[in-house]
Amino acid sequence: MGIGRDRSESEEHEELVEEEGMGLTCEEMEAALKEDKTGKTSVRVSAYASWMRSRQVDSSVPVLRKPNDRTRNSSIRPWKPDHLDRLHALAPSVDPAQISHLLSCCYALLSQESTSLGLPDFPADNLETAVAILERFPSLPPYEVLYRLYPYKCFVGREGKQAVEDILNTFNITGDRKPAVALQQITLSQGQYSGQAQLSVNGQQSDVKVNNKLGTHIGGHMVKGVSLAIDWTADDGEIGFCLLHGVAMFQVPCGSGGRMTPAPSFVHTPYQDQLLAEMLQSHLVHDICLIGPRGCGKSATVRTLSDILGYNIEPIVLYQDMSSRDLIQQRTTLSNGDTVWKYSPLVTAALEGKLAVLDGVHRIHPSTLAVVHRLVHDRELQLHDGQRLIRHDRYDDLKTQHSLSDEQLRQSGVLRIHPSFRMVALAEPPEQNSSGAPWLSTELLSLFVFHEMRPLALQEELQIVQQLFGKVNPTLSRIMELAHQLRESTDPTLRSLAGSLSTRQLLRVARRMARYPSDNPVDTIHRACLARFLPTVARQALDTAVSKAGLSASPRILGPEELVCEVDGDLVRIGRTTAQRYHTTAESKVPDILFFDVPQHITTLEWLLQDFTLGEHLLLVGNQGVGKNKLADRLLQLLHRPREYIQLHRDTTVQTLTLQPTVKNGLVVYEDSPLVQAVKLGHVLVVDEADKAPTHVTCILKTLVESGEMILSDGRRIVPSDDPRVLAGIPGIIPIHPDFKMIILANRPGFPFLGNDFFGALGDLFSCHAVDNPSPESELSLLKQYGPDVPVKVIERLVKAFGELRIKADQGLVQYPYSTREVVNIVRHLQEFQGESLSSVVRNVFDFDRYSREVQETLIETLHKHGIPMGANPSNINLAKEFPLPPMEHCGSWTTLHSQGPTQVPVEQRYLRPKPAVALRRYQHNLDRVEARATSFSEMQSYWSVPFHENSIIAGLTVSKSGTNNPLEDVIHVLTSNPLTLYSMIPSGDGIQELFVQIMISHQRGARPQCTLAPLGDTTTLLLHEETSNTLLLLDTGLGQATSIPLQSTLELATESFTRTLGNIPLTTWHLLPQLLDFSSVAILYESGGKRVEVVDVKSFSALSMTLPFTIRSLHVAAVDKWLIQDSSGQKHLLSKRNPEDPCPNVLHSIADSSPSLGALTSCFLEPLESELLSQAIGQQLSSPHRILSSSQSYAALVIGFPDLDHSSNEIYLWPKEEHKLSSKHRSVFLRDFAQVVRTIPVSEAPKEAHMFERSKGIGLAGFLEVVDLANHKLRYIPVPQPHAISPATQWLYSTVELPVLLAATSDQGVVTVDAGGCVRLWETGLENLEKSLMEWRKMIGSERDYLQLTVERPSGLDVNAPKHGKVDEKGDPHVGGNTWAGGTGGRDTAGLGGKGGPYRLDAGHKVHQRAAHDMAQRAFKQRLREIQMSEYDATLYSKFADAVSKQVQALRVILGTLQAKAKERQWMKHQTSGELDDAKLIEAFDILDQSVVCRLSTELRVLGLTGERNIYRRRSDKEPELGAPQMKPKRLRLVIDVSGSMYRFNSYDGRLDREMEAVILVMEAFQGHEGRIQYDVIGHSGESSQITFISHDFPPSDNKQRLDTIKHCIIQFVSEKYPKPFSCLQTMHAHAQFCLSGDNTLEATQEAITSLSKVECDEAIVVVLSDANLERPEQFARVLTSDPKVNAYAIFIGSLGDQASRLTSKLPSGRAFVCLDLKNIPQILQQIFAASVLNTR
Repeated sequence: MGIGRDRSESEEHEELVEEEGMGLTCEEMEAALKEDKTGKTSVRVSAYASWMRSRQVDSSVPVLRKPNDRTRNSSIRPWKPDHLDRLHALAPSVDPAQISHLLSCCYALLSQESTSLGLPDFPADNLETAVAILERFPSLPPYEVLYRLYPYKCFVGREGKQAVEDILNTFNITGDRKPAVALQQITLSQGQYSGQAQLSVNGQQSDVKVNNKLGTHIGGHMVKGVSLAIDWTADDGEIGFCLLHGVAMFQVPCGSGGRMTPAPSFVHTPYQDQLLAEMLQSHLVHDICLIGPRGCGKSATVRTLSDILGYNIEPIVLYQDMSSRDLIQQRTTLSNGDTVWKYSPLVTAALEGKLAVLDGVHRIHPSTLAVVHRLVHDRELQLHDGQRLIRHDRYDDLKTQHSLSDEQLRQSGVLRIHPSFRMVALAEPPEQNSSGAPWLSTELLSLFVFHEMRPLALQEELQIVQQLFGKVNPTLSRIMELAHQLRESTDPTLRSLAGSLSTRQLLRVARRMARYPSDNPVDTIHRACLARFLPTVARQALDTAVSKAGLSASPRILGPEELVCEVDGDLVRIGRTTAQRYHTTAESKVPDILFFDVPQHITTLEWLLQDFTLGEHLLLVGNQGVGKNKLADRLLQLLHRPREYIQLHRDTTVQTLTLQPTVKNGLVVYEDSPLVQAVKLGHVLVVDEADKAPTHVTCILKTLVESGEMILSDGRRIVPSDDPRVLAGIPGIIPIHPDFKMIILANRPGFPFLGNDFFGALGDLFSCHAVDNPSPESELSLLKQYGPDVPVKVIERLVKAFGELRIKADQGLVQYPYSTREVVNIVRHLQEFQGESLSSVVRNVFDFDRYSREVQETLIETLHKHGIPMGANPSNINLAKEFPLPPMEHCGSWTTLHSQGPTQVPVEQRYLRPKPAVALRRYQHNLDRVEARATSFSEMQSYWSVPFHENSIIAGLTVSKSGTNNPLEDVIHVLTSNPLTLYSMIPSGDGIQELFVQIMISHQRGARPQCTLAPLGDTTTLLLHEETSNTLLLLDTGLGQATSIPLQSTLELATESFTRTLGNIPLTTWHLLPQLLDFSSVAILYESGGKRVEVVDVKSFSALSMTLPFTIRSLHVAAVDKWLIQDSSGQKHLLSKRNPEDPCPNVLHSIADSSPSLGALTSCFLEPLESELLSQAIGQQLSSPHRILSSSQSYAALVIGFPDLDHSSNEIYLWPKEEHKLSSKHRSVFLRDFAQVVRTIPVSEAPKEAHMFERSKGIGLAGFLEVVDLANHKLRYIPVPQPHAISPATQWLYSTVELPVLLAATSDQGVVTVDAGGCVRLWETGLENLEKSLMEWRKMIGSERDYLQLTVERPSGLDVNAPKHGKVDEKGDPHVGGNTWAGGTGGRDTAGLGGKGGPYRLDAGHKVHQRAAHDMAQRAFKQRLREIQMSEYDATLYSKFADAVSKQVQALRVILGTLQAKAKERQWMKHQTSGELDDAKLIEAFDILDQSVVCRLSTELRVLGLTGERNIYRRRSDKEPELGAPQMKPKRLRLVIDVSGSMYRFNSYDGRLDREMEAVILVMEAFQGHEGRIQYDVIGHSGESSQITFISHDFPPSDNKQRLDTIKHCIIQFVSEKYPKPFSCLQTMHAHAQFCLSGDNTLEATQEAITSLSKVECDEAIVVVLSDANLERPEQFARVLTSDPKVNAYAIFIGSLGDQASRLTSKLPSGRAFVCLDLKNIPQILQQIFAASVLNTR
């Protein structure tokens, strides 16, 4: 056999005729064949005889041409009369009209009109098969028989299906009703050689006689409860049937001696019984192909059919790259080095009379199956080694005519095909509307008789489950109902998920739930569907379907007893599950690893243990580095199971998976692979990187898992341990050890791992588990165990940073999903080398991503957000500038006037009647905290934004301290008005709770609500007080409830309200003092501008009321039993207790005040300073009672001896300050441990020197934190950045005053602020804390590498004159160039920085500019504008839109880059002159040599040299598509934008039109450079037109000028004589929306876009509709989006009035609509749209 491609037999025949002129008859060729086998004739004569014999058939039946030999005519080809006569002769009892109609339909489907519809040829050769079935079963409708030959419903679309049915109706062949075919009973008479069989078609019974020559009885089967006794004839392997009417005899093939392995339990249903009966009908006459979706039970049905007929099954798994040689014969190497041909399983089945099951016909290349055409039609096969298999009757004739023995014929190369041999092919339905050619082609249609197997109905599956596992519980029933809803859904996304809940998978779920009924059903569904790695759109669709099915995911709360992973003697316990440990002598193969138990891993291990004890093989799918190997090894370590390990790769072949070649003493020796060793010894096989191997390689595991059988590449066979061949001791039989199990480890398919979809191919054969990175809590616990000496703060930052990077990887913003493995390595490095900085260690992980600018910026932004200072400069410290505190002054004293006699204030006690608690509406939002010390160090620690409503106004702030002295564990509460809403959050958490409180408070008409928040000692209960209505609420944030505490009766409230309405009572406000709530449950309320005081106990719901003899201006709590009161005249009073047992102070003393410079009191802090800090503040040693005051004319004041020493004079010292305006929103906090008073002040009250840096940077400020450090006598002003955005109500309310900044104290002497835009910031002001944090920050940064600076000198044409200092700008404004100002940058003669000359350097605190570099950049910029004919105004206008989406452009380009990378799959290129030696070439070379040549490595090249072969290598390369394969086409994206009047009308409301133009720029900028992969159009619509072309895919804009023209102009195309003009200015998009006619064409524009795009040949068609939510016909819009399965259509709503968009989205198909009111989410939405289809297996 020579090297090269195999020539066809027809080519050999033509060559023989031309060269030798042979004209022999068949008889002469038979004689020549005989002589050739005895060595007397040439091989060429033998080849010619072989070709002639292949053409010979029975003389009574003329030969029809094969489909591939047939040519088409221009019209319906008239059938020849002899064809009809031949069919009549084969089926004389069939109605001639039926045969005529069948033949007419056949030729009608072969017409040119059928070809134009894309219909494959009808297999005319198989009409004999059809009439043979009708002859035996005359009750069968012709349609049923014809459909078995031509199952058009599964491979043509709607138009093609209608065309075929029209043809069938023309000839009165209809399939209105499927016939009921049933195999009712087969029985044998005792002692007789015949029996009775009953087959019914549509209720008409046909009694069939069974002949059994040997009278043996083997096997039994149950059909409809009747025992079926199956008999066969051992000598010819056939069951003889005869009709009782005695008209005809016919034979049905059967097995030759009963199944070698018992079939698994099979539960019969009426549908399956009918299918078996139909398959038995077809089995009478031809080979069968069973088509059905994955997991519907095809293999089990075929096993049952084989059991009925006594067949042994020969499983043959087909794969995509399988060659015809692999299907027939394979080369193998003997132990002595000889290479020989080995029969394939197909040939073995043909020789031994087995049932060959070709599993996966839909996967194999059509050219490979061409080799079995003769085997199917003529039962003949030519082998590669020259041997030939012929039909049994021809073999018997040849043997009889020439008196040859079997041995002589075998030596001559002629082998007999067993008469019982049959083939059954298994396949999945062709994918309609796919880009590739359907596998069910014309050639394949001629090979088999086809039967379709649908998924079982719900009742059928319930019957099976109930019979196998007992009563079906309601949870399992709902899961099964959900599976059928997915199968019947019209949404292609949901239908694609139905395959993961196949019948096979549902049986696995039922088996598990029967054993573990407490399983969470949602988790079960997610594991079966591997929902963790589904595209976002598919995941959302699945979650919606699960929710609609009534299945809820109740979180499992794990107690301490469930977080146990221990070994106790021979038992292992994981959680609540226990199992027996394994006893083995292979101790060295039992894994022994370092493993730290964390809650998530324990839960996963428990699931794995449960499935392992159920006998399941396990599949673990996850990203790289998430711990799949660790979990598998830990499970085996606990179970004490020995492990065999094999790692697959892209070059793994079927041979290397089962045998491993090694070299011993210069010889190639094949040893058992770990797979075979595990099978033999009962070890657990761990298959790692299963997704890396080609799918066709891993598909061979299917038969091993499903039936326990597998054929090794050396001819040996793995069989179940109870197989009779094991007991018979047949050589080459390897029994499976009962303890053998497999654990498959695989990465998720697609980018960046570029693996194959192992789950999609074989997922339902295994118990699947998605292994994800540990949860933040579990990962934190794990890392602490790896790095016990690493600071916890560092570990927490790493966990949060990597957690967000994984989220961004799911969104497509970064390419690699950074796993726990990287974090563990970082922590282990920090543990081992504690002196190294965090920044340098983290850089080692991310250095590879520095080559992508977009990805690097995303990484650095994320790391900086979580406080990992990657790339930060250690000298970048931006602490607030210190100012000296004015000297302390003695301003007077206070003297309590006891001599005048106290005034007893009457106290009235009453009990309050709280109203029933009301459940508040609450919502959850994400908390996205950003660390502020990533690139520089300042007082600000971190910040985040609260999701305010669009018109909210900031109203209150308070902190519930956690008690851990950690401000990150405190609960921060932010209150807003308009509407009144409370937001509660923990900085270290990830969520913000929103409580809607508006319904609980009705403030006074005409008054703006003023609220105060106060915590009640714990972290969940708050007191909310509204000042104008004096409403008191008790809020339970944990339960989401509010309790109203009425302070007045209903009558009093009504009277007061009526009187105030008449104008008789002035509007007063009440203030809440929360100081006592830290010690008790008492709150103090006083009436500002009134005389009343209320003391409310919120636990006992009692109140004490007092009326003072003066008008109250302010009240301050100096001590628990002493209150300081200031009246409206400025007079101060002390309210104290007469007896300690008194419920509240009620004795009033006046205070003589001799401190006029103190001003109005704003605060009196309850806690005094420590003696040391007091001494430092006052400048002398002092230990005395005192209080710190805050007033309008001082930074702070100190009252010595007050309030304890009230019988003596109390001296007052203050640090003076210019009087400032008091504001209720600018409050003060006192940090006792640092002797600091911190208050918020507006920008106007801070000195200009405090914010020169911010002014130079152009940074806007909302205010300052004024930090008065009494101990160090320093004053600092910490700038508070201005809000990013504020509500219109806030703008109107504070139009004449500066925006407020609210302040509160946190744990560890920190402070928190919230600005008018809802930005919450944590601050650190204490010097000790700042010093400690600065040391930690510098340690994280380390000694960063020095940066090199390259200075290029270029002459500017201006030279220096005389050096001078320059003018001093009193305003401190920055100056660049000009040669005038001192302290400027980029000048020539003046003192400054970055200039050309000057007498000396002078830093004025501004940014340094290199003027020459700036001028050079400006010149280049203007030159570029001239090149693209763009004015500077246009450039500024374009930048206005482009800069707003610059980050989104980078994010989308990263996503598009990953899409491109998925198509770059490298493959092996064979027949190369360089690279690695190709093993296949070696085997072909050895075939030329004598068989005695040993396979030595030293002779390999010499052997190849003898053959003259040079292309003996292979190498990896980007392989071009094969000839005939579908060419890869770009994806098509059509963006449909709304430029209707509503976009302009509401643009001022929410900026929707501007947002739409920014979205168009986003698409144009991001898609540039990807035109070869994705082509896009932009189409607009309005009330005037539904098709306004802005961008055509033929002419995408290439520069900023063209992009600006796109958003400025409507674009139409004019066709000139040669070239189309891409742009023509009609009117601006903005103007079109302004002046167009009213109306909405969203539906029409979407429908036109879908219809036109469906006609375009492309890889994938996507339509994205950008619109507001102003749609009146959501149901019609939903139908339009799903109108064409070829086009994936989605809607993105970028404008909404209230919740209009959310309500509209809920009415549209799941996963087809998105709400995007912030353009930063556009890239993620587009990524979800792309991923929903790109990740699907083609």
